Amino acid sequence: MPTFLTPKEIIAELDRFVVGQDNAKRAVAIALRNRWRRKHVPEDIKEEIVPHNILMVGPTGVGKTEIAKRLAKLTSSPFIKVEATKFTEVGYVGRDVDSIIRDLMDISINLVRENMRKEVTEKATIAAEVKLIDAMVGENASEETKLKFYEKFRKGKMDGSEVEIKVADNPSMNLPTFDIPGMPGGQMGVLSIGDVLGKALGGQKTKTVKLNVKDAFEALLKEESDKLLDEEKVIRESTRLVENEGIVFIDEIDKIASRTASQGRGEVSREGVQRDLLPLLEGTVVTTKYGSVKTDHILFVASGAFHLAKPSDLLPELQGRLPIRVELNPLTEEDMVKILKDPAHSLPKQYTALLAVENVELEFSEDGLREIAKVATEINQEVENIGARRLHTIMEKLLEGVSFSATETPYAKVTVNRDYVVDNLTSLTKTHDLSKFIL
Repeated sequence: MPTFLTPKEIIAELDRFVVGQDNAKRAVAIALRNRWRRKHVPEDIKEEIVPHNILMVGPTGVGKTEIAKRLAKLTSSPFIKVEATKFTEVGYVGRDVDSIIRDLMDISINLVRENMRKEVTEKATIAAEVKLIDAMVGENASEETKLKFYEKFRKGKMDGSEVEIKVADNPSMNLPTFDIPGMPGGQMGVLSIGDVLGKALGGQKTKTVKLNVKDAFEALLKEESDKLLDEEKVIRESTRLVENEGIVFIDEIDKIASRTASQGRGEVSREGVQRDLLPLLEGTVVTTKYGSVKTDHILFVASGAFHLAKPSDLLPELQGRLPIRVELNPLTEEDMVKILKDPAHSLPKQYTALLAVENVELEFSEDGLREIAKVATEINQEVENIGARRLHTIMEKLLEGVSFSATETPYAKVTVNRDYVVDNLTSLTKTHDLSKFIL
């Protein structure tokens, strides 16, 4: 999707998948549009314009993570979603926060490489076809034989056949990575064991694999495309993209907040992660295996439920680096109805598509959807409020019988109306047998 969407267009796209939460959508839409605006300002002021990082606060299951997922698809920018709880303070065993930028750089490299492959598709296709035909008939076969196989291949008649081809053996795809400490309080970057071994053994190794013709062509096309790419240009463009258009979504940030009422073991490490995040959000240089990456203009969006902690429990410096705070509202019963009806790929639509594979026609009536929403809201109020995630458990329980017996009849039609929902769910809630709905 193009990055020059207006804020209204961004919100309209998010509305297809996320119900309500207009404040969060507006904040995200403005932040995305500002990335585009910054591209068009005079050079002398461009460096001074930094993104306004966002903190989304709201209970679980109201759409924080869903907004992040849709953001990734909305923008062609490098995007990464991480959980704050996965990181540890520098000096402790675990991942340090600089690895966020390294991973973002890897994502950017893949994005740029994919786009650049499209530019060389024509040349790469010719080279891949030549290699494939040689593998099928042998390099010494006559031109007439090669031409016959080529015509069969182009018509798709060879797709089911198998062929042995030689492809580059990339050990770095299968071996782990390790950090090389070198600077006080930081890492010198990440080297791949595969890269080290590859260089030590001298040059690129190949391996022989047996694939069907269609897959073999795809593998050869990718390899030939990569040969035509300028790796330095890929790295330059990837670095530029990360530095100017990168987006980092940090989920569960409330879990690393130091709760004033419970100072104890683990609090130091939590605070350490917050302190390590500060330079990333403020602007620093992170060393990656592709070179140095500046974080000054990367947009950071943090989110958390803040059930036990409060946003004010975060370090004051970290709060200052997340200047835009948006509150997400708890879901009402009416919101639950909209979640079941409005999104492009709502749960009822997903179950309808799944069961249609087994010739079961599933139909949801208006009163049926409203009853599902009512039950979900009641259970959230009585047990624990997990927001829209409650709908997954309820829908699974509601359609358990249909899903199990779908293979037994050649065709069946099931109408999920209020009576169906009452018969299958409400009796359980009335006897307070709520354990079946607890995740």
